[in-house]
Amino acid sequence: MAALNYHHLRYFWAIAHEGSLTRAAERLSLSQSALSVQLGKLEQQLGHPLFERAGKRLLLTEAGRIALDYADTVFQAGDELVSTMQGRPLNSRQVLRVGALTTLSRNFQLEFLRPLVGRADVELIVRSGTMRELLAQLEAHAVDVVLANSAPKDDARASLRSHLLDQQPVALVGRPNAKRRRFRFPQDLRTEPILLPSLDSEIRVAFDRLLELAGVRPIILAEVDDMAMLRLLARESDGLTLVPPIVVRDELAAGELVEVCPIANLSETFYAITQKRRFPNPLLAELIKR
Repeated sequence: MAALNYHHLRYFWAIAHEGSLTRAAERLSLSQSALSVQLGKLEQQLGHPLFERAGKRLLLTEAGRIALDYADTVFQAGDELVSTMQGRPLNSRQVLRVGALTTLSRNFQLEFLRPLVGRADVELIVRSGTMRELLAQLEAHAVDVVLANSAPKDDARASLRSHLLDQQPVALVGRPNAKRRRFRFPQDLRTEPILLPSLDSEIRVAFDRLLELAGVRPIILAEVDDMAMLRLLARESDGLTLVPPIVVRDELAAGELVEVCPIANLSETFYAITQKRRFPNPLLAELIKR
């Protein structure tokens, strides 16, 4: 195999970062046609298309994302060489791009990422969004994994893999109250106010079903679609809050909150969603137990 032409790689690198042949050509002072020819030569040598067109935009393919990671490393190494010779050494690092559902417990996210946190050779990029947004980013190779509390519902996404990471119990928690008598679930929810996850949450749907079967209409103080916000409200409210205990782990340990009543047969699931790829990010193998 012929040696890699680093001029071609530099041209690809510029196109990928500019997102446009036109802007890259202007930056490199080349014609678009000449730049397109050089890109074609690199794709021919690597044996994979590096971009696909979406209207006027150029989107990286999976091979393109891998090539860009390597190109970033190659040209960063050049910067590091110059910096080292000037007495300012830099460290090269692997990158893991993580998408996390906006409503997902921050404590759970930290537990998942903990093996990589603080490693000098790893850069973590964490983005939040809706399931739709994050799955689109996963399919566009903009993130390597999506963390969510449910598997994708669209069976047509055959290229997606859902890895069940954990199942956490769900409970009603509240501030310590010496006057609170032993809680009876679900009948005491007729008089005890409650804070709940939003209707987008699967545990909320299951919880509502339990109350409906029991004929109980709860006094709802708030419905919150962000677990971090629900955690804050649980600390401030006199009512009970429906959460997986992992969400309020620190508050339970400190005695700011207590577990009033575990909800039997109700649990929160946590998934790592990946896409079937020929070139998976090797850091994922350290996080996902197969």
